[in-house]
Amino acid sequence: MATRTHPDPARAAQVFHALSDGTRLSILGRLRHGERCVCDLTDALDAAQSRLSFHLRVLKEAGLVSDRREGRWMYYSLNPEALEGAAELLETLAAPPPTGRRPGCC
Repeated sequence: MATRTHPDPARAAQVFHALSDGTRLSILGRLRHGERCVCDLTDALDAAQSRLSFHLRVLKEAGLVSDRREGRWMYYSLNPEALEGAAELLETLAAPPPTGRRPGCC
């Protein structure tokens, strides 16, 4: 997500967009317990396959989850590094600005 002092705004927007939906947050919550088959997620979230696939794609494109195929099933798991990057971005935004910078517009 770039450096701690200069986050990449486009990357941050992609990650926070992925985190901005209740269904996607529920998926991440389920994946906290380990890798899950897409069929398990469909049942657990009572979601249609097409709807769940859309949300998983958004999470995958943001780098928050990874997938692997086993036979005809897809398995999804969290990407801890990407989640740590999101946490670091929040810490950067919450931290006071570096000293030596003048407040104001110029």
